[in-house]
Amino acid sequence: MNYAQLLFPDFSLIVCGWLLCRYTALDRRVWDQVESLVYYFLFPVLLFHSIVRSPIDFGATSNLLIGGLGVGLSGIALAYALPYIPGIASRIDRRDHAASAQIAFRFNSFICLAMAERLAGPQGLLLIAVLIGVCVPLFNVAAIWPMAHHAQSGFLHQLVRNPLIVATAAGLLVNVLGVTVPDWLTPTLSRIGAASLALGLLAAGAGMQFATLARGKLLAISVLSIRHLILPLIGWLLARALHLDAMQGSVLMAFSAVPTASSAYVLAARMGYNGPFVAGLVTMSTVLGVASLPFALSLPR
Repeated sequence: MNYAQLLFPDFSLIVCGWLLCRYTALDRRVWDQVESLVYYFLFPVLLFHSIVRSPIDFGATSNLLIGGLGVGLSGIALAYALPYIPGIASRIDRRDHAASAQIAFRFNSFICLAMAERLAGPQGLLLIAVLIGVCVPLFNVAAIWPMAHHAQSGFLHQLVRNPLIVATAAGLLVNVLGVTVPDWLTPTLSRIGAASLALGLLAAGAGMQFATLARGKLLAISVLSIRHLILPLIGWLLARALHLDAMQGSVLMAFSAVPTASSAYVLAARMGYNGPFVAGLVTMSTVLGVASLPFALSLPR
């Protein structure tokens, strides 16, 4: 499988956004409005549709679900612990940490879906749908908590107002109730989802500033190491401990090694944090995914 080819579309869109913002009349004033459109409408619709379009069979995938949650909770714990680790605590900016902790444990669901389909076909899509449906709410809550806590803006207030959380919760409720999306509405939702991916990545590129990333080098290395080295190793250990079959093991390993969520930049920027720094981390994570995916999938099981 050509992993570089799989990741190239995401990375190329980020580069296009950076070039457009830097060298054309489409400057920051334009991209601020694009960010709002993506955050408040396009991404929520995409999340809702991704969850409701596939039935979730919790019984058949319980071990995979435990593995995915184990990977995610490990990433959350490690990311949250960074400000308390000797040698790191005094050298990282606490506000930048609040915005970038999410890089360590969130995942790019679009790449997850593509990888699962290539690894295991339609069954792989059903497996990854379970992980997305259960992990997205938990990971979004964990992403919002440090920023809301640091800004002292009220965690519950931020949670109930977050369109990504609301869309995910609504999608899970609809899925559990067995309600299906009408066939005539599916094409529209699919087109909105495609637009959210493209515009979200372009907006991430438009907000990117590598100089800002360099100023937080230790923090960047820390969260990216968790995302692309430590979590794949944890996923491998959990796959062996839970005796996952070949298909579920491959899906879990891909899940543990994919790049971070492209919406991390949008979330940080809309909550008033250092968006360019997070955009740089998203870009670096996309690049590192080209190495971490083959590494994770090649580990013996």
